[in-house]
Amino acid sequence: MSRPLSDQERRKQISIRGIVGAESVAELKRGFNRHLHFTLVKDRNVATPRDYYFALAHTVRDHLVGRWIRTQQYYYEKDPKRIYYLSLEFYMGRTLQNTMINLGLQNACDKAIYQLGLDMEELEEIEEDAGLGNGGLGRLAACFLDSMATLGLAAYGYGIRYEYGIFNQKIRDGWQVEEADDWLRHGNPWEKARPEYMLPVHFYGRVEHAATGAKWVDTQVVLALPYDTPVPGYLNNTVNTMRLWSARAPNDFNLRDFNVGDYIQAVLDRNLAENISRVLYPNDNFFEGKELRLKQEYFVVAATLQDIIRRFKASKFGSTDSVGIVFDSFPDQVAIQLNDTHPAMAIPELMRIFVDIEKLPWNKAWDITKRTFAYTNHTVLPEALERWPVDLVEKLLPRHLQIIYEINQRHLDHIAFLFPNDVDRLQRMSLIEEGGTKRINMAHLCIVGSHAVNGVAKIHSEIVKTQVFEDFAALEPEKFQNKTNGITPRRWLLLCNPGLAELIAEKIGEDYVRDLSQLTKLHGCVDDDLFIREVAKVKQENKVKFALYLEKEYKVKINPSSMFDVHVKRIHEYKRQLMNCLHIITMYNRIRKDPAKLFVPRTVIIGGKAAPGYHMAKMIIKLINAVAQVVNNDPIVGSKLKVIFLENYRVSLAEKVIPATDLSEQISTAGTEASGTGNMKFMLNGALTIGTMDGANVEMAEEAGEENLFIFGMRVEDVTELDREGYNAQKYYNQLPELKEAVDQIKSGFFSPEEPELFSDVVNMLFHHDRFKVFADYEAYVRCQEKVSELYLNSKAWTKMVIRNIAAAGKFSSDRTIKEYARDIWHVEPSNLKIPPPNEPRDTAEQSTPNGTAA
Repeated sequence: MSRPLSDQERRKQISIRGIVGAESVAELKRGFNRHLHFTLVKDRNVATPRDYYFALAHTVRDHLVGRWIRTQQYYYEKDPKRIYYLSLEFYMGRTLQNTMINLGLQNACDKAIYQLGLDMEELEEIEEDAGLGNGGLGRLAACFLDSMATLGLAAYGYGIRYEYGIFNQKIRDGWQVEEADDWLRHGNPWEKARPEYMLPVHFYGRVEHAATGAKWVDTQVVLALPYDTPVPGYLNNTVNTMRLWSARAPNDFNLRDFNVGDYIQAVLDRNLAENISRVLYPNDNFFEGKELRLKQEYFVVAATLQDIIRRFKASKFGSTDSVGIVFDSFPDQVAIQLNDTHPAMAIPELMRIFVDIEKLPWNKAWDITKRTFAYTNHTVLPEALERWPVDLVEKLLPRHLQIIYEINQRHLDHIAFLFPNDVDRLQRMSLIEEGGTKRINMAHLCIVGSHAVNGVAKIHSEIVKTQVFEDFAALEPEKFQNKTNGITPRRWLLLCNPGLAELIAEKIGEDYVRDLSQLTKLHGCVDDDLFIREVAKVKQENKVKFALYLEKEYKVKINPSSMFDVHVKRIHEYKRQLMNCLHIITMYNRIRKDPAKLFVPRTVIIGGKAAPGYHMAKMIIKLINAVAQVVNNDPIVGSKLKVIFLENYRVSLAEKVIPATDLSEQISTAGTEASGTGNMKFMLNGALTIGTMDGANVEMAEEAGEENLFIFGMRVEDVTELDREGYNAQKYYNQLPELKEAVDQIKSGFFSPEEPELFSDVVNMLFHHDRFKVFADYEAYVRCQEKVSELYLNSKAWTKMVIRNIAAAGKFSSDRTIKEYARDIWHVEPSNLKIPPPNEPRDTAEQSTPNGTAA
């Protein structure tokens, strides 16, 4: 058996983070000093850490720009089919380290910065997270951009450049307090404003009908200014673009007011236009029907579609005949993916462009539109489904309402022809919901206006087909698909867990970074004692590092040998942080009753943000913090149990906690979590999962074997049956003494002695309004947690299960997900194209498979 490599030897061997050459290190140092000089002009002694960060960021960006230009030139010349990913959220996190890794510069930059006497980690910590998303949906969009670039697809992400991202969460006296996330206050070295592509977006006004067609007039105009951010693929020199729109008022905005003397008001009113891109709505899985939100949704699609059509017209496929541009080939050259219903107004907007502006006949325009769009559904929770009031749409977008009515009329005529006299079916399938306030069902609009509809995990896609959109699936079963979510292994392994990434590369080679399915080779290492020890050692190093971080931030002494039991995600009743909290109280009570009994020490870490208006979620945060206060200060408990609520959970914090986690909590009520991607990140980083058969947990159990996860609780059919019978929380409370004790402690004010009634709303909800049935799964959850503790005592058996999980994680790469989208929905083929770097001639591109017609 070969001796273990030292860290230095390992770094020499492994090139997944870039080869170190003396020339490249020297070049990086020169670039760094040049940028530092431009920034400061003065001598280096007065430079701040932020100056150093910007100098490094600009140095790395220099290596991006040539590749970015090359890639766009290549797309212009080859004219491949373009993929447009429309999303109101892109939760990108930090850019510096990800860019260094994807360009193969990480090791060279590390060395250059070290030689300059600086600390790379300190510089990386200075970068603000680009928090332009709430959670899973926005982070998925970011992972997809990485995979599309790595797979050589001509892809563009389109969204909004929010001036303020997801709020910064402060915990004050146990309560969540929101602070604005002014992420742009120091500037953003990764974006480039493109004023030459600024576009007008129209709102309000009225519609005139004439012999030549409909005309939308007397509108208010807002300008959309694009900011481009490069998105590099992994070591293939492809750099795609994320284009985010910022709202700007035109110079003559409200100058009518100026002309009657109110100059001040005219200038102040510009803010109303520019508010469109001011702030991200901090709601996850909840629909907020505000006018500003609808403006945001239309703003991004109106600007994006103008951009798409401009690019199409400039291509050789946007050919002209005697009438003008021919759009017949549009769906062969353009694929638009709607990330949930937020960009749904793109469907009537494209119809408006085709019918009103390009003068296409309705049927032809509708055929092209349907073949262009595809829709991803992200939730089955009824409160999350978008339903816009007709009155609001009529005021803001009068022409679009007419188009939606026309789409609906033709759709219902078709249904009536197929199912004569079935009035109930017509009501269920209509795009317009009658009764009370008339509303437009945006999911129905997306389904009717797309050629493909997908869920994001097998179980979710099945629920979408058989329950949520059953009538539509019965009508067009071929339209409905599943595309199980994935995560990018570049950020979620190479970047955040280099020790594990390099250990795997030593065992199975480096190609797994592009082809994560190669992790199956690790099945051969499950009984390799040296490998088992190495995997355990990497995990322990990550835990020690994170424990130091927690001690520094939270002033709580953490035992790094304790089990790190982690539950991080948005705070929502369906994710059942409350059930975790009840388990903490149960563990606490057990320790107090029998302090001498062997107890596996645990550090329970819970983190996540609650939507600012979500009262119950905020109460859950307060309860967790109140329980932590009691547990962490009880001398009888000591180091056996610690509870930490992670403040301001975000992408950069996820990169710290996930590699250090032993146990990943994925405990949503079966049938409520569409997929989850946190579960995949933990699995890839060597954590074991305790979870229900929900979302992607089902497929994780399929891949790894159910015996290698800690699965508990009701399945979807059990939940359905319980709903049919009627869920009675009191019954479980009466039958389970430990549950009763924990609930009584919350109710009596044990955790809030100064305000005994503080958590009465939480208790009342658990007994009378708990849609997610916490009590029903409590007993199974506690029993499953006992099995977790038992296995954790056997370090070798635990680590073997960890290795089996890592070996089974290959399916959950976003590269696999994007390949499936590409082949089944967008009808393009991923490419192994390697565009030559800027210092080589342009005609040396290596390529095996072209992307559609060309890469």
